[in-house]
Order: sequence, then structure tokens, then C-alpha cells
Amino acid sequence: MHGMIVAPQPEAVEAGALALKRGGNAIDAAIACAFMQGVVDPQMAGVAGFGVMQIYMPRRNVHVHLDFHARCPASVTPTMWADLIEGEARDGFGFLLKGKVNDIGYQSIAVPGSLRAYEEALREFGTMDWADVIGPAITMAREGFIVRPHVHGMWIQKESNFGRVDLVDKLRSTKAGRKIYFHADGTLKFLGERIVNEDMARSLARIARGGADLFYRGEMAEEIAADMARHGGRVSLEDLRNYKTTRSAPVWGGYRGYRVASAPPPAGGTLVIEMLQILENFDVKRLGHNSAEFIRVLAEALKYATIDKDRHVGDPAFVTVPLGRLLAKSYARELAAKIESGEKAHVERLNQEKHGTTHISVADEEGNVVSMTHTLGAPSGVITEGLGFMYNGSMSVFDPRPGRTGSLAPGKARFSSMSPTIVFKDDRPFIAIGAPGGTYISGSVAQGIVNVIDFGMSMFEAVSAPRISVTSDIIDVSNRIPRFVTSKVEAMGYRIARSYQSYAFAGLHGIKMEGGRWSGGADPQRDGMALEV
Repeated sequence: MHGMIVAPQPEAVEAGALALKRGGNAIDAAIACAFMQGVVDPQMAGVAGFGVMQIYMPRRNVHVHLDFHARCPASVTPTMWADLIEGEARDGFGFLLKGKVNDIGYQSIAVPGSLRAYEEALREFGTMDWADVIGPAITMAREGFIVRPHVHGMWIQKESNFGRVDLVDKLRSTKAGRKIYFHADGTLKFLGERIVNEDMARSLARIARGGADLFYRGEMAEEIAADMARHGGRVSLEDLRNYKTTRSAPVWGGYRGYRVASAPPPAGGTLVIEMLQILENFDVKRLGHNSAEFIRVLAEALKYATIDKDRHVGDPAFVTVPLGRLLAKSYARELAAKIESGEKAHVERLNQEKHGTTHISVADEEGNVVSMTHTLGAPSGVITEGLGFMYNGSMSVFDPRPGRTGSLAPGKARFSSMSPTIVFKDDRPFIAIGAPGGTYISGSVAQGIVNVIDFGMSMFEAVSAPRISVTSDIIDVSNRIPRFVTSKVEAMGYRIARSYQSYAFAGLHGIKMEGGRWSGGADPQRDGMALEV
């Protein structure tokens, strides 16, 4: 089938493209891509992760969000970490606890949802056989993938500068991790070397035969639960057996005549829409892309959305999310008026002193579109001996303070900034876009949409253009934004933090669909590509 796929890993894009070439649809391609991502970016995603998937199939009258966020184990209590709090990361990605118990090891693992969602999506909306879709990932795990620049860069990144555990220390925290990712002398494998993971290949082959029930209810579930019990983990066999995905309609907003469909809570689509609807009140094209005034306006829009997220956006099964207010254009006008007057919003953090995620966008000739973001969160470092895959570290983002929107509770899903989004023009998909990148995701997705609609950029230009990020009162800027611009922003009373990266803040990946043609863009900060077949 004719189609296009874009993702941060060339091997994963190729797996999706092969699914299309074999006659599969966009859903088949997305799931084949997702399985491969778990092999070639094994700290970004995998069968023990979580995420959200937007599926649009006009011929079947399907437009749904499949939510598979990780959930707190049943043994969690709201106060269990209240006396361990040391602070909160400035970027809003996680709480810092004594002993790092929520960041590394078995206590950091929440009940995963990815594998269950992959199977449900393929069974209900795909056309290919389960084992055939998994096959390329099994082969890659057995033969090995080449360590790419972004993979190695994540391994050696100094998360300890932010109070978090460095990923290299997570990789070496279990015997299985040391065997897979290190040489016999204890040195980390380097760029261009091959990572062979026979244990993951065997696990995927078992899943290909036994389906997701093997992982959630069968023999593998028992192995996982036994390992958790031996090492003080909270995920139990009952937690795995009770896990369910949720289905919902997208949240909707509007931007300059376009309709925007994004991910409902506990995902971050409300942030994307709130940001866009605030910006709609400004002539951003006249302000100029990344001008000082544009950065000021954009920063305040991002701050207001972040404030509302912290206060209101969580698991709707546990908290009442005021969607009507947050998505109302009248509310956006109120906030825009404050920005116009020069008022500065304040983002509260416990202290003022990224993260493992990946994305897929696929479109096919039948008009089907899939936008999926999935992740391990901040990976736990834990690999059960013999299974080969790493578990999510999702517990790090739950708020250890009781009585908050994101507080701990049995069965509760964590908030995530994941925002797989489809923008419609004249009731037809125009943009499919999303990103990996922790708390940077929603703001980056909004900027990508603005780049296409307001500044007339191609999709590749839109995902490559320099971005800012605002998750506190500090404006983080890409190193490609000139200092003569940021000095003007500082003169307005803002604090600027300049990234060492030229391509920074999430990894935007998207497809633009117009006039029967597709154009794709893969953010140059990652290793991916867009491919039409």
C-alpha cells in the first residue's frame, strides 16, 4: 500500500515501510515500527512501556485515542514517599526523592500498557498477522542493531546534573543490562558497535506465539511478577492481569480555521490546544519567527498551559479535569489579554534549581492516519534475567505529596506530555505530528504546527526550526537562536537558559498532507527519517 512513515529510528521506519509495501495499512505499519523501536531504542520504548495512539480511519468512521498509560500498582499508598521528598526537577519531569527510589530500580516501575495496546490496535484496525508484524523486530534483536549517535548520547547524558540518575548507571544496574550494553571489561559499548539481545529476541518470539496474554496473564507474567517480588517491586501478577487500555474521543480545538485533534488527559493534548488558542490572538507572522516579542508571547502561552497542567490535568478517573474551560477560546482570550498587557505568569516548582520517549506518524492511501507516542518514561534500568527488555520508570513522575492532581493512588495513570496530534483542513487530515521528549513535547508540537500554518514552512523546515521550551519561569532556548535576540528578551525581565544543543527540546516528527501529496519531516536532533513507499 502507498503510504508514508516518519519516526526517530531508520530501522523502525524501514520496518513500517515494509509493512506498507506488503499491503498493510497505516496501523500495521505503526505497530511494526513500534516493535522495532523497542529493539533499536530500548531505553526509549518497548513492550514494558506506555503511551497513547490516535487512530483516524475515515472509511470505517473511526477516530479514537487508544490510551495505554502506565498505572500505579495496587500496593501503592498516597503517603508512601511523602517523607523522602528532596525537590522537583526544573523541567517538571519527575520528583527527586532520597535514595532515588522512584527513579531507578524495581520501586520505579509502574504497570506497563504498551504490549496490550499494540495487540488491540492490530487486531481491531490492522490487516496483518501478529507474528508477521513482530517478525522484523525479532530478527533485529537476534542479529543486533548498530549503536547510533542519539542512542549513545542518551546513554552518556549527565542526568545527575539535574538530580536524576545517569542512564549509564541504570544500564549497569542489573546483570542482564551489563551483559547486553557493556564489554567484558566493564566499558560501555560505543558508536558503531552492535548490540545483540538474544533474550529480547526469545521474548518477542514467545509473544509472537502467545500474544499479549502471555505477558499479562500467562507464563511471562508469572516470571515478571516473581522477579518483582524477589527485589521489592510493587507490580504484582494481579496488577498485570487487571491492566486495561482505555478508549476515548480526541480533545478538539481550533487554530486559524483549522481543527486540531489531540490526546485527552492524562496525556498532553489539552496543553497543545491551549497554547495554540492563546497564540491565535496574536499576529505571530507579523511578530516574526523567533523574534524577541514572539519568544515573549510564546513563552507566556507555554507557561499558562504548564500552570493549568500542574493544577488540573491528570487521570480523569481520579480527578475532575475542567476540559470545557481549558479548551474554551474565551479562556484563551483572557490569558492572551494578560500577555498583551505585559503580565508575567509564574510556574510553581518545589525547587528551581528527558527522557525516554519515541514517536511514529503514518499515513496511507486509504486516508488512514496514525500518530502514536510511546515510551519507558525515565527508564527504570531493570531487566529481568532472561527477558531482555527494560521496564518503564514511570513512578518518578507521580507527585509524592498527597492531595495533588498527580498524587499517588492505586490504579492511577500518570500525566504525560505525550501529544500525538492530527490537524484537519476542510475535514481532511493536513498535519500528523508528535514528538518524544518528556515535558518538552507539548510546547514543541505547538511550535511545529505554528511553523507550518503561520510561517508556511514545509514539514522538514517546521520540525528543524529552532525552538524554545518553558516548563518553569526560565526560558530555555536552542543554541541556534541568536544572542542578539535573547538579550532583548532578557531586557524584558526574563531569565534565559541557553542549551548546548543546536537542535533541542523534544524531537518533532510529522507528515504534511496536501493536494494528495505527502511531505515528511524527522527532527535532525534524532537519528530518524521520513520514508514514502
